Amino acid sequence: MRYVTITTWENADGADYDLTLGSILDKRMPALKALGATRITVVRTSERTSAAITEWPDGATRDAAEAAIAAVREKVHTEDFSRLTGEMKGEVVAEL
Repeated sequence: MRYVTITTWENADGADYDLTLGSILDKRMPALKALGATRITVVRTSERTSAAITEWPDGATRDAAEAAIAAVREKVHTEDFSRLTGEMKGEVVAEL
């Protein structure tokens, strides 16, 4: 059964959103795809915040990538000046 993670992020005060987004598009999203993610959607939710919706083929694929995902998140924090503010995850149980 497909599995989804939804993470929320906040850029540091004064950080250029477009530069951060460029790094996410060029580095972070491909890293998640390489770990088995099937789709990644980033939504800008305010001047400094975003949400990332990452779809996985199943929970086992996502769980197997846990350590590597933590490394990707650390790079977002240290290199892109953005911090994780929340995470939700679970199996997809319905869609239209």
